[in-house]
Amino acid sequence: MRNRLPPLNALRVFEVAARSESYSAAARELSLTHGAVSRQINILEDWLGQPLFAREGQSMMASPHARALAREISAAFDQIADAAERYGKERHVKVIRVSAPTTVAMRWLIPRLQDFAKICRDVDVRVSTVTSTESLLRRDFDVAICRQTPPGREYLTTNRQVPPGGQFQSWPLFQEYNTVIASPRLTARTGITDVEQLASMTWLTSETRPGDWEAWIEAAGQPSLRASRILRFDHFFVVMHAVADDQGFGIGPFPTLNADLAAGRVQTPFPTLRSKGATYHALVPLDADKPVHVRDFIDWLRSSGAEDSEL
Repeated sequence: MRNRLPPLNALRVFEVAARSESYSAAARELSLTHGAVSRQINILEDWLGQPLFAREGQSMMASPHARALAREISAAFDQIADAAERYGKERHVKVIRVSAPTTVAMRWLIPRLQDFAKICRDVDVRVSTVTSTESLLRRDFDVAICRQTPPGREYLTTNRQVPPGGQFQSWPLFQEYNTVIASPRLTARTGITDVEQLASMTWLTSETRPGDWEAWIEAAGQPSLRASRILRFDHFFVVMHAVADDQGFGIGPFPTLNADLAAGRVQTPFPTLRSKGATYHALVPLDADKPVHVRDFIDWLRSSGAEDSEL
């Protein structure tokens, strides 16, 4: 493995030069001379067997291939720094790495983190977002939140012995319900009071939540209802932007959007007409005994989910 690693100092210089898009800027950041930066880049280019930068006017510009390499090198350095901070002897900051779907992270988890900070003031919660469950499991995390437990994996859901090959401990957090949402401005402008009026409106939906409208109109007892126009986006958080811009009516998940509803950013014209949504779970890797601050976070997370489930 060591023989396959390129010179680490050259990698460090390359990552800074590619990120800053300038040998001179890299030299200033690293307290090196311009010539020293150039020599380290040459060393790495010789090791890789191909050029990484090309001259454009007075500047050396990274190739698309080099920029892609730099992004992966930067992520690897971040992971090394994170590991060093978490396992260092003189570690002062307790870190919890949380991975969650983008919408739940933005709309449900992050607004609640200030409550956890009041309980554990010396803990640094670092949230990373994903757009699918499978990409979530490819990341390193202490706690993950997912819309479903991925198939083909074993989970421990009680205090009994971990089954052979088990990888995660799983707890249900809360179950969503879905209903129609819109901006207060659009609700007022359309004066919508009846479900049939939706037929003349624009419906907003996303590829990450397929069938949301179909499930809702079935639950509302209007299976033949159709939209005059549909706008489809790749992710639900884009739908939320379209809702805020008065572009149409969407199907929103609750309690995920409780904070938006309480703040008046969205309204629910038919709050009692609901369709069943996804159940969210917390996943914890079964790799080692968890430190106290991670266990405290898990307890807090489960308590927050239980409170929402009772609403």
